[in-house]
Amino acid sequence: MTQPPTIRDVYEARKTIAPYLSRTPLQYSAGLSRLFDAEVYLKHEEHHPLGAFKGRGGINLLAHMSEEERSRGLITASTGNHGQSIANACRLFGARALIGLPEKDPNPVKVAAMRALGAELVFHGENFDEAKAHCERLAAEEGYRYVHPSDEPLLIAGVATQALEIIEDLPDVEVLYLPLGGGSGVSGACLVTGAIAPGVRVRAVQSEAAPAAYLSWKQGELVQAPMATFAEGIATMSGYELPQRIMRDALDDFVLVSDDEIRHAMGMLVQEAHTLSEGAGAAATAGAYKQRESLAGRKVSITVSGANTTVAQLTAALETYGRMNG
Repeated sequence: MTQPPTIRDVYEARKTIAPYLSRTPLQYSAGLSRLFDAEVYLKHEEHHPLGAFKGRGGINLLAHMSEEERSRGLITASTGNHGQSIANACRLFGARALIGLPEKDPNPVKVAAMRALGAELVFHGENFDEAKAHCERLAAEEGYRYVHPSDEPLLIAGVATQALEIIEDLPDVEVLYLPLGGGSGVSGACLVTGAIAPGVRVRAVQSEAAPAAYLSWKQGELVQAPMATFAEGIATMSGYELPQRIMRDALDDFVLVSDDEIRHAMGMLVQEAHTLSEGAGAAATAGAYKQRESLAGRKVSITVSGANTTVAQLTAALETYGRMNG
């Protein structure tokens, strides 16, 4: 059984990542604070050069990888942001990157970014999980170093550095909201708060149109579930073992939101916080908004995990925001 990372691994990851990525801002949002009747801060992970938090994990993984592993080439499956992270890290450390994506409706912004970073793209299947299974087969047949998108301790330690920054910048924060697809970001936050800020509540948010991780957490075992969300960054059909194991007792709550609530949150971030987000990047805001009555008077951090949206997705979100705000 894979051992989860420790808080020492997170501190080491921060030192490893620092030469490549700047600390992202945690900024007070007057507009969201007014709407929530709370003290709301946004963790701007969309400010990273790749436009998403995942870049932290890829660098930490490749930096700790042996020359033998790098020389084999890396293969992984992604809907975009994880793939960008691995492609960028392979570019930095001189390794070949192969990224598997579903053939159906890949995000063209993310596809273009991965190609620009030098990755070789392998399109297969109707969804992320089919692309992932294909990558696992290719790794076994051709000897690539397979990178699981979530069950990699070095990835989790890398992305956990965002939660470490939040706790350092806002020591009296009470609640952290993060989006959840595979679970690396949320499990990383659970790891950090459990070690250095046990009073802080971590809450995960997922689309109800792709609830596999939520159901896995609720039932205490890995399950699969249908997936039909537009928010490809959190579109998975199954829970993953290592993040689920970390979250099992450490996660305070898990919120499901509709895709329209995610679109509404994308519009809300533009209108109230002058912030661009993709669907997955706005999910945490949607979850916090859904629970806003319970947050009155509290100090809250919401992670904007990425901003790699398309014009069509953003247009639909702004139309939904206008309709729901009447």
